[in-house]
Amino acid sequence: MKRLSVVVTCTERKAIAVAPTLQARRLSAGTLLGKADEWCGRIAEADNRLPLTNLYRGEHWVQTLGLMRIAADMGFDAELWVASAGVGLQQADRRFPAYGATFTHGHEDTVADTGEDGRRWWSAIGSSLDASSLPELRKGHSVLLVLSDVYAKVMCEELRALGRSGGDVLLVGGSEDIEGLHRLPANGALRNALGGTMMALNVRMAVAWLSRCRDLVLDSPKVGTAWRKWASRVEKPDRYDRQPLSDDEVKQYIVESSARYPGIARTRLHRMLRDSGRACEQKRFAELYKEAMREEVASTFNTGTGSRSNPS
Repeated sequence: MKRLSVVVTCTERKAIAVAPTLQARRLSAGTLLGKADEWCGRIAEADNRLPLTNLYRGEHWVQTLGLMRIAADMGFDAELWVASAGVGLQQADRRFPAYGATFTHGHEDTVADTGEDGRRWWSAIGSSLDASSLPELRKGHSVLLVLSDVYAKVMCEELRALGRSGGDVLLVGGSEDIEGLHRLPANGALRNALGGTMMALNVRMAVAWLSRCRDLVLDSPKVGTAWRKWASRVEKPDRYDRQPLSDDEVKQYIVESSARYPGIARTRLHRMLRDSGRACEQKRFAELYKEAMREEVASTFNTGTGSRSNPS
């Protein structure tokens, strides 16, 4: 069987609750490298660990597991690797605690404010947490990379090194073309044909491409030609005609959805709202989220067991 290394990004949703100490927002103030060192210490000391395969949840991860089944069905001997802002590049059978860390700018658990900081963080935690690097995955294997724009920028030096190493490599998504790597850019016009949301588009594209690789070659001109013909027939750009909402409607959505999905991040709530066909600009949503959370805390305090009365 032909060996295949599959690399995907992690997910925000976890199977178990994230301890406050393993939320990036809780790190002490200081230099980026100091925070990275503190973070790695917290990860190393944490209990309640799961294999990464079992730790992640959500559509992206469901599709990732489907991708691995397709790889096996096609005849590959495939191993899964996860790229994560929290733990670096790790084989999916390694055990880690649930954590909250991301490279997404503006997120409350972001670990980097700039692309350069993201690359420095990646390097720092990689060495401390015994992570691998993309060139190490080659070892005669084919390599299938399914990376978002953000992760591709953070891992750009490793991607370039992988490209220089040669071999059968396919990058689905990414941020730019890299010499030596065959790249399949994210194509939102395929979402209707592939199904699902934009969050899992890259993985669904990887599934569709891999299912055509009957000769077990990722960078196959024959597959590329068939893909382009298929894509030209089914491409259908999304038309975003979302329903506008009042401030009260947005806050009601935030309160109800937060109760339904405890611990869900604000950015995830916003994506869910937009995916449902409703509109709210990002900055406005962030402001309304803060208001809704303040009002909910005040309401709980005044009506629940924590209410107080002024002494007479």
